[in-house]
Amino acid sequence: MSLINFFMGFVNELSVHNEDEYLRQCFNNFDENKDGGLDLQEFNALAKSLLIDSKGKPYYLTSSMVSDIFCVFDQNKDGKIDIEEMKIVWYDWIKVIVHPVSALLVIDVQNDFISGTLALRHCPAGHEGEEIIPIINNLLKCVTFESVVYSADWHPDDHISFFENFENRKIKYPSSIPSGKVKVFDEVVFDETPPIRQKLWPRHCVQNTWGARLHDDLILVTDNIMVHKGIHSKVDSYSAFRDNQNIFETKLHTELKAKKVTDVYICGLAYDVCVGFTAIDAVKYGYRTVIVEDATRGVCPKGIAATREKLISQNCVIVTHDKVQDMVKGLDHRPELAYQTAMALTKSAVTNYS
Repeated sequence: MSLINFFMGFVNELSVHNEDEYLRQCFNNFDENKDGGLDLQEFNALAKSLLIDSKGKPYYLTSSMVSDIFCVFDQNKDGKIDIEEMKIVWYDWIKVIVHPVSALLVIDVQNDFISGTLALRHCPAGHEGEEIIPIINNLLKCVTFESVVYSADWHPDDHISFFENFENRKIKYPSSIPSGKVKVFDEVVFDETPPIRQKLWPRHCVQNTWGARLHDDLILVTDNIMVHKGIHSKVDSYSAFRDNQNIFETKLHTELKAKKVTDVYICGLAYDVCVGFTAIDAVKYGYRTVIVEDATRGVCPKGIAATREKLISQNCVIVTHDKVQDMVKGLDHRPELAYQTAMALTKSAVTNYS
């Protein structure tokens, strides 16, 4: 059996009853000099055999990427991965890569962002938010996700982000914008403790209004997770995980962890605001993070480009919707996600599998 076929065979096992045997076979296959440990060169061969696309073609791996991952698993720093360390490689890395648990996060596909008070078509990028709905619906119909999450801005009428409300709060001085010249989409600093830097948006997605509703054409699956954000008057919340000041968390992380989700696929509105903030937080919370780029639209061309660059720097994967199914099935093993998986282990306790 070729090494690539070995991993593909493991992927195709729906219920692996002999995992210890798979683990030992894997270790023995790559321990070429039979010294009882995988050195960096041998681990590199393992990584290149594992990180392949759905047609079996290896992805390009940089030497620094492989070295960083190797260092995570070489816990005793002897320059080799022994059989006990291999158990961590297997259960916390390989198994996540070939058997991911995936959730689709549908961010803020709400009336106000499509045809209401903050419709994207009136923003600098001139995007039509409605264009993403058929693509998201296709994902919901064709791809089997463990969880589907819908998020929604759910603002009280006196919300801090509304341009119409800014004069009701004290602006911190000195300010680059005199109070009488503040416009929609300007950024101000409110005199709070601590000071709050806030972009001013038109009034949008007010609780229990038509503008806050998800678009009627968007498919709502049963057993979905609904996350409301921006519910507190004095703080905005772009991310579906938490508010901009990191004071309040939503229920999203708790819900995903309860379902043992490893991978999140993020789509919706808007790319350079709530989608991007949600993705950055997803990485911080330890999720392997994918942006479905043709299923999102944005506010500003410069903001979209900057968000995309930042996401790539965080090892997020950016794909079109036609690539998602093979990734969710564990057939397409992106090296960026493998790197995310390993780096997340440095921030959490690694299980002892002895």
